[in-house]
Amino acid sequence: MKYSSDHTRIRKPAVAGKFYPGSGDALNGQIKNIHDEEMEGIDSNLAIQKVIGGIVPHAGYMYSGYEAVHFFDIISRTGETYDTIIILNPNHSGMGEPIALDINNSWESPLGIVDLDRDFMDEVAFPESAIAHQYEHSAEVMLPFLQYFLKYPFKIVPVSIAIQSFTNSRSIAEAIFHANSKLKRNLIVIASSDFSHYVRPEVGEKKDNLVLKEILDLNSEQVLQTVKEHNISVCGYGPIMALMEYARLVADEPLIKVLRRGHSGEIIPSAEVVDYVTILFYTQNGSK
Repeated sequence: MKYSSDHTRIRKPAVAGKFYPGSGDALNGQIKNIHDEEMEGIDSNLAIQKVIGGIVPHAGYMYSGYEAVHFFDIISRTGETYDTIIILNPNHSGMGEPIALDINNSWESPLGIVDLDRDFMDEVAFPESAIAHQYEHSAEVMLPFLQYFLKYPFKIVPVSIAIQSFTNSRSIAEAIFHANSKLKRNLIVIASSDFSHYVRPEVGEKKDNLVLKEILDLNSEQVLQTVKEHNISVCGYGPIMALMEYARLVADEPLIKVLRRGHSGEIIPSAEVVDYVTILFYTQNGSK
């Protein structure tokens, strides 16, 4: 489905009041409280580096916000003004195209409206689908964080991935790279993903470590193989592989650092938890 000529077309939030507060004041307050609680543990020294992107969890803010704010704090301190934020997310419903851009012109959250970078979307030229994005939370939850931490106008390009294969991930990375070779945006890429789902904490940690090893070693294809071989419920391995492949295209030696790990049982005790990991991809300033 191609872009509508209706320039006022806005995607309304699907999970406001569920994954995060539905009012602007309450939302700002929740993010501030989480940020204040995490401030001491945030590695602000990383803000002097050139950020490529990051892996960020997408659960309700009361659960995964404590991990997520580490990434958003760092990008807010870099001194950079990012033109475009690419948000790669898994398509939990499976509806729509295997790789899908949105049909809308803007996205709305309780903190306001952000435009999509339609010129960039035209360059990457993936199909557009309303249903792939309409009810999906895993890109939407990134928007209020971006609005809270980035105090300047920016645009977004949400990319929903229903078929998470290495081929699709590599295609997405190459499309972003080639589009930006022409458009020269100052951009970062977010891979939206939670890690192990509904397992005992010690089991999740052990399984996630297998995936994290491949991420830290930049073995994109092995991320997929590890997830499949060990039946690991990392939901956004497609976005993760795409970010890894993109990092290899834009940097000779991409650096990767785990910023924070946690799980839902730290908030509400449970025998089975969901794991959250925030990871920064960057290069030393001055290097490719």
